[in-house]
Amino acid sequence: MTTLKVGTRTSQLALWQTNYIMQELQTAWPDVHWELRSFVTSGDKTLDQPLPMIGGKGLFTAELEQALLNGEIDLAVHSLKDLPVRLPDGLTLGAIPPRADVRDALISGQGRTLATLPEGAVVGTSSLRRQAQLLVHRPDLIIRSIRGNVDTRLRKAQAGDYDAVILAAAGLTRLNLTDPISEWLSLETMLPAPGQGALAVQCRADDTATLTLLAAIHDGVTAAATQAERSFLAGLGGGCSAPIAAYVHYDGTALRLAGFVGTSDGRQTIRIQGTGEDPFSLGYQCAQQALAEGAEAFLV
Repeated sequence: MTTLKVGTRTSQLALWQTNYIMQELQTAWPDVHWELRSFVTSGDKTLDQPLPMIGGKGLFTAELEQALLNGEIDLAVHSLKDLPVRLPDGLTLGAIPPRADVRDALISGQGRTLATLPEGAVVGTSSLRRQAQLLVHRPDLIIRSIRGNVDTRLRKAQAGDYDAVILAAAGLTRLNLTDPISEWLSLETMLPAPGQGALAVQCRADDTATLTLLAAIHDGVTAAATQAERSFLAGLGGGCSAPIAAYVHYDGTALRLAGFVGTSDGRQTIRIQGTGEDPFSLGYQCAQQALAEGAEAFLV
C-alpha cells in the first residue's frame, strides 16, 4: 500500500482541516494510506506580538514548506489565506477544495453587535484588514492585538478581556463553535482576506503522482475565485502589511471581484469592483485600478 505523509500545524483548527482533507482523499483513494505529521511553526511559537510586526503570513507556512522541499512530507494542508502569494520554487498548490463561509464573525461576551458595542469599546484583532474596516464603521473603537488559537480568543472575549473579538466564520463553523457568535458580519461591512474560507493542499511541483491524487478533491470554481483574489493581492505588492481585502464570486458567467485597500485607521479607503473571466487578469487589473486611485500611498 502506498503511504503519503501529510503535514499540518498543531492547532485544533489546523488538525481539523488536515483530518478533513485526509478523509476526503481516503474516500477518493481507499488504497492509499495517509500519515499525519505535525509541525510547530514560528507563527505558533511567537504569540506576544502582532503578526505584521513579526513577519506576517509566511510564519505559519515556512516549516511545512521546508519539510516538503526536504522530502519529509508529501503534501501540506494550509488555510489558503495564510499562504504568501509567491510560493517557494519547486512547490505548487495541488488542490483547493470547495470553500466554506468567507465572512468574519463578531463575538461579544455581552452579546453585542458592531452597532451596539458601547462607545470606545475594545475589540481584539491582529488583522489590519479587520481593524481598518471596523474603524470605517466605528471610528470610536479601540483596537487591541489578540493572538492565540480560536479557543483562547473566545475565552478572552467571554471573560471580558475584550468587549468583542473578530474571528473567521469558517474556523468557528469547522470547530462547531458558532454559538458564541453575536453577529455574522456582512460582506458590505467586512470584506474577507484573499482566500479566506478556503483550504489549500501544497505539494512538490514535480510530484506528478501526488498531483494526480489531489485532483480528485480540487474545486475549479473555488480555485478560480481565490486565484483572482490572490492576484489582486499580488498586484498590490503581495507581501505588504497594508489592509487589503478581496472577495470574488462566480455568477454563472463571470467572476466578480470586490476589493478594499485602506489605511489602518480606516480614514482613507479605496473600494474596487471588477468583472472578468480570467482570474489572474481580473485580479491584476483591479489592483492596477486601485493603484491608479491612490492605493500606493497606503502600501508599506
